[in-house]
Amino acid sequence: MIDTVVLDVGETITRDDRYWASWADWLGIPRHTLSALVGAVVARGMDNSEALRLVRPGIDVAAEYRARQAAGRGECLDEADLYEDVRPALTMLRQHGVRVVIAGNQTVRAGELLRGLDLPADVVVTSGEWGVAKPQPEFFRRVGEVAQTSPQRTVYVGDHPANDVFPAKEAGLRTAHIRRGPWGHLWADDPDVIAAADWRIDGLGELAALLCA
Repeated sequence: MIDTVVLDVGETITRDDRYWASWADWLGIPRHTLSALVGAVVARGMDNSEALRLVRPGIDVAAEYRARQAAGRGECLDEADLYEDVRPALTMLRQHGVRVVIAGNQTVRAGELLRGLDLPADVVVTSGEWGVAKPQPEFFRRVGEVAQTSPQRTVYVGDHPANDVFPAKEAGLRTAHIRRGPWGHLWADDPDVIAAADWRIDGLGELAALLCA
């Protein structure tokens, strides 16, 4: 029995295409170049922001982010960035009495944009708002607080093993690994992921059907 479903953001409910395209445009490099570098650093188990440092060594990512905001070229997030199954799956979960929480490694601004989409979720929160990010245990302690149920009755859904599946499992939560984006596909058949994930899914509709059956 699952009372609460907590969802990661990037490549779980939203596509990251526009995010990285906007960074490529800002840095003046081809979009496919940055996309390839993101894939390369992910495959090496590095944080995806390291791709920015490969094209601009020594870059202060936080300062550059603020410069983009000041230039009117900051974060954008709208309906087109959502995966098609997000609204139907989240609606199904809530209709069956499941609490829905969205909590991922995102900025304060991303949290504002997500809430502006009026998603069928009970809580939308980001690491920027909490001041702590995955995979830190404190992040998942906060997840447990907003879940409002026991860890064994909470499932955390994400695409990244090191940021989502493994630390959520260590925190005592149930886990679902979603095969989306470079992270989800790269590690979909990894033995450690298979062992740690309670569910391995290709979409949120699949999870909603399993939990609401």
